[in-house]
Amino acid sequence: MIKTYFKIAYRNLLRSKGFSFINILGLAIGMAGAMLIMLWIQNELSYDKFHEKKDRLYSVWNRDTFDGKLQCWNTTAQIVGPTLKKDYPEIEDMSRFSNADNILLSVGDKKLNITGSMVDPAFLRMFSFPLKEGDVTTALNGTYSVVLTEKLAHKIFGDEPAMGKVVRFNNEDNFTVTGILKDLPNNTQFNFEYLAPWDYMVKKGWADDYWENNSTSNYVLLKPGASLETVNNKIRNIVIEHTGKKQKTEVFLHPAEKWRLYSSFENGVITGGRIDIVKIFGITAAFILLIACINFMNLSTARSEKRAREVGIRKVAGARKNSLVIQFLAESIMLSLIAAVIALVIVNLSLPAFNKMTDKQLFIQWDNIYFWLVFASFTLFTGIIAGSYPAFFLSSFKPIKVLKGTFKSANALVAPRKVLVVLQFTFAIQLIIATIVVQRQLKYAMKRDIGYKKDNLLYVSFQGDIKKNYSLIKGSLLSKGIASHVVKSSSALTEHWSDSWDFEWQGKDPNNKIDVIRFSSDKDLLQTTGMKLVAGRDLDLEQYPTDSSACLINETAAKAMGFKDPIGQTIKDDGFAMHVVGVVKDFILESPYQPVQAMVIGPRWFNGMHIKLSEWKPVAENLEAAAAVFKQYNSEYPFEYRFIDESYARKFNNEKKTSQLAGLFAALTIFISCLGLFGLAAYMAENRVKEIGVRKVLGASVPRIAGLLSKDFIKLVIIAILIASPASWMAMNMWLKNYSYRTDISWWIFPASGAIAILIALLTVSSQAIKAAMANPIKSLRTE
Repeated sequence: MIKTYFKIAYRNLLRSKGFSFINILGLAIGMAGAMLIMLWIQNELSYDKFHEKKDRLYSVWNRDTFDGKLQCWNTTAQIVGPTLKKDYPEIEDMSRFSNADNILLSVGDKKLNITGSMVDPAFLRMFSFPLKEGDVTTALNGTYSVVLTEKLAHKIFGDEPAMGKVVRFNNEDNFTVTGILKDLPNNTQFNFEYLAPWDYMVKKGWADDYWENNSTSNYVLLKPGASLETVNNKIRNIVIEHTGKKQKTEVFLHPAEKWRLYSSFENGVITGGRIDIVKIFGITAAFILLIACINFMNLSTARSEKRAREVGIRKVAGARKNSLVIQFLAESIMLSLIAAVIALVIVNLSLPAFNKMTDKQLFIQWDNIYFWLVFASFTLFTGIIAGSYPAFFLSSFKPIKVLKGTFKSANALVAPRKVLVVLQFTFAIQLIIATIVVQRQLKYAMKRDIGYKKDNLLYVSFQGDIKKNYSLIKGSLLSKGIASHVVKSSSALTEHWSDSWDFEWQGKDPNNKIDVIRFSSDKDLLQTTGMKLVAGRDLDLEQYPTDSSACLINETAAKAMGFKDPIGQTIKDDGFAMHVVGVVKDFILESPYQPVQAMVIGPRWFNGMHIKLSEWKPVAENLEAAAAVFKQYNSEYPFEYRFIDESYARKFNNEKKTSQLAGLFAALTIFISCLGLFGLAAYMAENRVKEIGVRKVLGASVPRIAGLLSKDFIKLVIIAILIASPASWMAMNMWLKNYSYRTDISWWIFPASGAIAILIALLTVSSQAIKAAMANPIKSLRTE
């Protein structure tokens, strides 16, 4: 019986090749789009889920009130982890995690700048990063032991065994390779090329026990059966207990299962994070698939009169309604299976481009039985969803009416078909509006005045002898015309290096905490970066020796501190007194979407240098000459730098990806909708061929007939615009609330999006309408 159903389905497919092609193509593209999104969602949901002890793993967070708002952040003091393990029996293990970038690793003549992390020995026992070689219980026990990833080990040693070999860090310390890690999976928040013991941090004097230095990621492993709520209640006031200060900083544990997707807090309560994007993409996938299924329903029911006689004869011959439903569902599932195979091919071919767009490494697990089970279920589900309505409708025909020729299904299905078309275009228009709003927000933020000139500006981290030879390097760069200005800094202008809420000044409200960013610089910050001075002068230790305790503040700091005349005011940072000598115009250090924070700039800590390249020479020539200077004064290290304009541009990556994906989904949705519209227009034109012939004989022009056939579809698109516009306004307004610095949703976006949809619909329908209008009426009326 099943074989018979599929035979009939195959014959019907061949009998109506055009409509079958449109149905299959529409379903295939819809299924491919949904599959790509589902692969992306599956990857997001799998982040750090591979850790065997994930149910007991937690990161340690802080929360405190600033400017009247309770804020949460995921870095705490280095001492927090060991204290938790020592004082609370519910804690089985702990590990600190601190990134150690720009480490020069050398073996013989081979030198590499690498990125890694300092961790406690328990790290490898807590997290499931498997060792290819070595023992997780002992690999990080020695102060000078190091664990390398497979990729890094191969870079250094090639095909030779790495275990037991000695590598050198920063030309200072020898480390023994005690473990080889399998390369990290792409679904983890961690990113390192090596792991070194925390004891090395202590040995180098980089570690501290300062309770208010919230610069480290602390992770804990709870004992089996320990209650998160109980532990959180116990550890809440750990900072207050050990500092004795009347502050409101509280500590809490955040579970591993929420690290990736739930990182946004409001008043101390989780409100979302990337899970919001996952939900939006999930809804988008469902709608893309639904639109493809709607196409199938519309085209199948539109052609119902062609199948009516077949149904009538089968019913007279004794076929039951159930058997007819199964037959039509079999046809639908067969088409869905063909579409699914084509969709797999489309997905496989488009994955490289999609991976580049999303910055992921997604792939199809061809050898995974679960993938094929999901694929089969997905195909069956799509076939049933797409074919259920047509199957029940077609099987409900009355054989007497059908065989007498009095049955007309087209009119009976006008309303449902219109509703389905409206649904399709409503979602398509919403995606067009979303794409425009995301693009406007991106451009709005990119045009924001950043407060300095980022072109031809380099940042070089202090490595090796750069700090010691800074004056010589600076003098050489300037004298050779490579650079116009050079300045020492605590970090690149695009990075937040340090901050504190313990700054003090005269008239400060002790109950009002203000988070102030620390930034360090010496002479010529303004000239090097092009920052604007609002009041006072720049720092200059050569001309003003007392500037060793001087500082600049930005406009936001002057306002937050209530200074009417900032020059000469005294500010204390953890007891260190500084006098204000200048006020700089606000500049963006962190997010271009958020307000500028209060900032204090003083000549205190230096980790690198900014170099303003001469503009009268080509950049490549300047870089080549600069490399020679650094080679002269820092010969053991490669010359590595980053352009500030490129670093700043990376701040927009997430919004660019969102914009690209919204555009891709909008294009997919519109294409699928238009494919269905094209099929419906072709069928309607075929169905009204005699009416068109009569109208032409009576003198109707081609434009008039084309307009007559197109207007019904345009009306449906206009209804979709009216529905989509308010819904889109609410959705995009909620999205924009995530940004303090945001664009407006201008009124013209809605009619513009509607006009785009109408134009696309007209182009789709008009080809069929014009073709029908230009047909010879004699052919359609010769049987009358």
